[in-house]
Amino acid sequence: MSMSTTMDISTSGEQNWVKIDLHIHTLDDPKDAVDYSAHQLLERARALGFGVLAITLHDAVFNRTEVYADAAAMGILLIPAAEVRLCGADVIVLNVTGEEVAELKDFDDLRRLRAQRGSSVFTIAPHPFYVFGSSIGARLFAEIDCFDAIELCHFHKGFFNPNRRAEKVALQFRTPMIATSDAHQLHAFGHHYTSIQVPAGLTVENVFAALRFGTLRITSPPCSFFDLVSTIYFVFLAHPFRRRRKFAASMKHSSCRKPGVAPQC
Repeated sequence: MSMSTTMDISTSGEQNWVKIDLHIHTLDDPKDAVDYSAHQLLERARALGFGVLAITLHDAVFNRTEVYADAAAMGILLIPAAEVRLCGADVIVLNVTGEEVAELKDFDDLRRLRAQRGSSVFTIAPHPFYVFGSSIGARLFAEIDCFDAIELCHFHKGFFNPNRRAEKVALQFRTPMIATSDAHQLHAFGHHYTSIQVPAGLTVENVFAALRFGTLRITSPPCSFFDLVSTIYFVFLAHPFRRRRKFAASMKHSSCRKPGVAPQC
């Protein structure tokens, strides 16, 4: 797959802006239990007018070429990416290969990748100050040179808003903040996103340049009551159950394939 494919531009409904979401999960994720497909995501993205997406599987790069082709046919730039866990902290790395992700073990490895690839890769600190998940927390100060942007997390309402601390860090280090959906449920996609001004051509390079140096529009409304209940239910009840079921199914499948072991399925 090409890392610098040019395609027709899909705008956000306002003629001079493109909607982008660079942190999304699908059922292809090897670690999370998500119940919607990449094609379902693309259909919703097209209906909502998105122009740029990244499917960020955990510790793996989404590599289904037919999905990239379908996205291009829809006028959507799909960027190869991964949400990588380094030293206990999640990091989003965009425009990478599976081989490059496999070599990332710590932040020094990430620094080496950034030195080798220059502006052709883009890194984001996701949900940096949230207590759930694998957030980087206060280590963001020590590793800030590893990031091109800081995520404005979708999960906030009223006084509950750890993004405020992230905003202070972004201001201190002059690092852009971008909104994403971090969608694990299909209905959660489309409400939280970043818009960039339409570039001369919708390429990975132009998108990254717009994020680093351009004017950004952030769309991230406070959670509704439904969002709060749905997220809490999913994070603490539904998702752990699905992960256990997915793990049990994978263990059963692997035992069926072991030579010399009687099939259990």
